[in-house]
Amino acid sequence: MEKKEFMTIDGVPVEINGEKNLLELIRKVGIKMPTFCYHTDLSVYGACRMCMVENEWGGLDAACSTPPKAGMKIKTNTERLRKYRKNILELLLANHCRDCTTCDNNGQCKLQDLAMRFNIEGVRFPNTAAEPKIDNSSVCITRDTHKCILCGDCVRMCNEIQNVGAIDFAHRGSKMTISTAFDKPLSESPCVGCGQCAAVCPTGAIVVKNDIRRVWDALDDENVRVSVQIAPAVRVAMSKELRMKDGENYIGRIVAALHRMGFDEVYDTSTGADLTVMEESAELVEKLDKNLNSDMPLFTSCCPAWVQYCEKKYPELLPFISTSRSPMQMFASVIKENAKTYAQKHFHVAVMPCTAKKFEAARDEFKTKGIPNVDAVITTQEFIRMIKESGVLFRELEPEAVDMPFGMMTGAGVIFGVTGGVTEAVLRRISDDKSSTAMMSIAYQGVRGLDGVKETTIKYGGRDVRIGIVSGLKNADNLIQRIKAGEHFDFVEVMACPGGCINGAGQPFSSTADVKEKRGKGLYSADKMCNIKSSDDNPLMTMLYNGILEGRTHELLHVDYTAGKNK
Repeated sequence: MEKKEFMTIDGVPVEINGEKNLLELIRKVGIKMPTFCYHTDLSVYGACRMCMVENEWGGLDAACSTPPKAGMKIKTNTERLRKYRKNILELLLANHCRDCTTCDNNGQCKLQDLAMRFNIEGVRFPNTAAEPKIDNSSVCITRDTHKCILCGDCVRMCNEIQNVGAIDFAHRGSKMTISTAFDKPLSESPCVGCGQCAAVCPTGAIVVKNDIRRVWDALDDENVRVSVQIAPAVRVAMSKELRMKDGENYIGRIVAALHRMGFDEVYDTSTGADLTVMEESAELVEKLDKNLNSDMPLFTSCCPAWVQYCEKKYPELLPFISTSRSPMQMFASVIKENAKTYAQKHFHVAVMPCTAKKFEAARDEFKTKGIPNVDAVITTQEFIRMIKESGVLFRELEPEAVDMPFGMMTGAGVIFGVTGGVTEAVLRRISDDKSSTAMMSIAYQGVRGLDGVKETTIKYGGRDVRIGIVSGLKNADNLIQRIKAGEHFDFVEVMACPGGCINGAGQPFSSTADVKEKRGKGLYSADKMCNIKSSDDNPLMTMLYNGILEGRTHELLHVDYTAGKNK
C-alpha cells in the first residue's frame, strides 16, 4: 500500500496528491492566495511575489514556484506576510494610473480587488505613473502601457499558448515595458486579434475595444432599423457578471433583454452556423469524392483569428482554407439582403464571444459598396455592460423567442461554440443515417472534450477520413508542422481560443477549467433540446436556398482570402 505524504499549512495537515506547487495545494484546502502572474495554463513566472509563504525557519518562498514536500510546514497569513503584500501593492499603485472609475476594467481589475482586500487606505510613495500611452490602432483591443504592472501574463499567453509573438518584454530595470517589435502599433505587428492577452491581463493595460457607443447611437436613431444576431457561445457565459448559474442556457432572457433595449430584430447566429455547415460540408464532400488536394486537408474558416494567423504566418495554406464564410458573415449577408426591402436605414449588430470578429467585420471582403455587412460587433462583456447601463434586470426577464423570418436553427448550429462542434455538425450533415441514435453516436467518435488536440477517423464512402480538431494557435501550429512533415489529414477544425468560442476573449474571463466545462456542457444541453439535429433538416435552409440565396449562393456565402476580394 502506497504511503501517503502530508505537509502542514497554517497548522493543518494536508495530503500531497500530485500537486505541482504549493499554490495548488493551498487553494485545494480553501485558502485564496493573492496572485497576479500565476495562471495554470501558463508557465510559472514568479514575478509578482504576492503568493509568498513563510516557512518554519522564517524564510519566504513563492508558493507558485515551490514544489510541496512531505513534512514541510508553512504559514500563509502572518503579520509579516500581510505587511509584505501591502508594500507590493503600494509600490504597484505608486506606478499605476488611479483613475479607476473611468477605466474599462473597473470592477474587474485584480489590482483594484487586492487593494480593497488588503485595505490599502493610502499610498506612501509618490505617484510615478508615466503619461498615458494608448495604442488604439487595433480594431480588436486597446493597449494602455501606463496601467501595466509587468506581470508578464499577456506575453506568456501570446507566446506559449497562441504562438503569435506579437508582444514581449523590452528594455531593462525601471525602463522595462511590454512592447511590440520596434514599438510599432499593434496593427502593424503579428497580432491576430484573438484577444487572449486581454483575457489574462489583471489590470486595464489591455482591454477589449469598446464599440458600445456606436450601438446606442443606432438604437437612439428613430430613422434606423437595428437588427442583432447572437453567437451560440454567448448564451452560456452570462452567469459570472449577472449572478446566474455557470453554463446555463440564457438565450431566452438574452433575446428579451435585446428587445427591451430597442433592437427591432433579434436572431440567433446558430442559423448562420447551419448555413456554414451546408456549405463547408459540401466542400468536404467534393474534396473527398474527387480526391482534391489529397495531400492537404480542408481547414475550417469560422475563426477570424485563425484566418489572420495563416495570412501572416502561413499564406501558403490559404488555398486550403474553406471558402465558406463564418456563420456571422453568412447570416449578415442574408439579413442585409432581406433588409433591402426596408424603407429605413439598416444597422446590423453581432454579439460575439470573440474580439477577432471586430476585425472580421471591418475586412473589405465583407463589405458591399463600402458598407460592412456587420456594422458593429460587441463582445459578451460589452453586451453585459449594456444590460447594466440600460437598467434591465436580467434575472427578472421572462424568456422570449428569436424573431422571424430567420427564427429556426438546429442543434448542429448551437454546438459551433465549443471546440469540436463544427466537426460534429459537419459529420451530422454528411451522415447517411439521420436517426437520433446515429446523431448521438457521432458524439462518441472523439470530437467532444476540451483537449487542445483531438484526432479521430470516421468512415465515409468506403474510405477512412482522418480529422484533426485543435484549439489554441500553438496547437494549430504544431499540427501544421506535422502535416508539412507528411502526416495525412482530410479535415482540420481550428479555433484560436483554447476550448473554442466558449473561452473567447470577449467572454467574461475565468481561469478555472470547470467554468469552461460547464459552458461546453451548456451548449450540448441546448443541442439536446433542439428538435432538429442536422443542418440539412432545417426547413429554413430550403427556404433560403430557394429564395434570397437562389443563384447567389457563392456571392453571398463564400469568400476568397487568397485574392483579398469576394469571388
